[in-house]
Amino acid sequence: MSELALLGGKPVRENLFPAYKVIGAEEKEAVSAVVETGILSRYIGAEHPDFMGGPEVNAFEKAWGEACGAKHTVALNSATSGLFAAAGAAGIGPGDEVIVSPYTMMASVTAAIVFNAVPVFADIDADTFCISAETIRPKITPRTKAIIVVHIFGQAADMDPIMDLAEEHGLVVIEDCAQCPFATYKGRPVGTLGHMGVFSLNYHKHIHTGEGGTVTTNDDTYAEKIRLIRNHAEAVVGRRGVVDIVNMIGFNFRMGEIEAAIGRCQITKGPDLIDQRQVNVTYLEERLAGVPGLTLPEIGEGNSHVYYIHALTYDAVLTDVPRAVFVEALKAELPPTELREGEGPLIGSGYVRPIYLEPMFQQKTAYGNLGCPFACPHYDGEPDYDKGLCPNVEQAHFETLVTHELMRPPMTESDLDDVCDAFHKVAEHFPALRDHAAKLEK
Repeated sequence: MSELALLGGKPVRENLFPAYKVIGAEEKEAVSAVVETGILSRYIGAEHPDFMGGPEVNAFEKAWGEACGAKHTVALNSATSGLFAAAGAAGIGPGDEVIVSPYTMMASVTAAIVFNAVPVFADIDADTFCISAETIRPKITPRTKAIIVVHIFGQAADMDPIMDLAEEHGLVVIEDCAQCPFATYKGRPVGTLGHMGVFSLNYHKHIHTGEGGTVTTNDDTYAEKIRLIRNHAEAVVGRRGVVDIVNMIGFNFRMGEIEAAIGRCQITKGPDLIDQRQVNVTYLEERLAGVPGLTLPEIGEGNSHVYYIHALTYDAVLTDVPRAVFVEALKAELPPTELREGEGPLIGSGYVRPIYLEPMFQQKTAYGNLGCPFACPHYDGEPDYDKGLCPNVEQAHFETLVTHELMRPPMTESDLDDVCDAFHKVAEHFPALRDHAAKLEK
């Protein structure tokens, strides 16, 4: 094979990969119909027939619930808002601890902090990258109120043991399903496995409304609380006769009619888009099997995987090529994707930095300058945020994890072949990369 592009050779491919586009004629028509009404939102932040939003929001919530098998769906303006609303509905407050993964988008963690609770981090399973009952159990204390389980990269955590553990200790479980819409666990849809499930409709997700999110639950009480928190709860609880007003400080987390109309169209497209991802990953993995130093992702027993990200494990000890050099060589062989040219090839090392290493946790300061909620007088714990806290997370992030998004539709087999050819070409030139890495170290 020709010389590596990193070292001056010709890359495997130069023309851009096709963009992931899921907005089409159906969405344009749906948006036009809403615009024609002149009413882009129907919410009233007071006791009123429109407290629950307009017809598009209500229709979207019904359709999402049917697609996900949930009794209740609450539409919001983002999954971040959904996590905050779910945490509020769970009754999380000062002095409480919430167990969560440190390998996730920050909102999974700040959902606890918003209500003055303290996040406690559980390590991930090295194969699925999700937290597990085994890593959660040692973190439970008398202060623990809830667990936020993040279904990372496109598949569910092993939920049955987690729910057994939660029941044993009387804990609320919130599923963060932002990266795995329509995934299943032992035949059951995510978002219905815990007490509440949160989904994202952000532009980068499988399906999207630009920005948006949902919370699903089969519990009437949680559903009511989430709806209240979404829309200025404190202004209506009195007139509604709500007795339990804990965390009923409402926000404006409302989804508009345009986003809801787009969402209804997107729901119908979701299963086919996920099928295409799964077909593409199967093709990729057939060709990537046997690449030295590369381990393909493990799918948990009973899981379907919807592949938000294709997460590979790289063994630099085996190849004697640092991961950073391996990824740099891969990226040199491949082009960016249309509409995302500024990002370069959609391949990366690691994911987010372990959240406990971020300044908020290293300095233990969130609200004001007195160290709240970590130094709150209602909290008598001593949270550990030292480096080394979660060895599996740190190994994945700093040493072994290689991620890419080059399995999204409308990637063709020809496109996928270019991706695979790049991996094989780089692997065949490991000796040259070792020499290159040695020069970089001097």
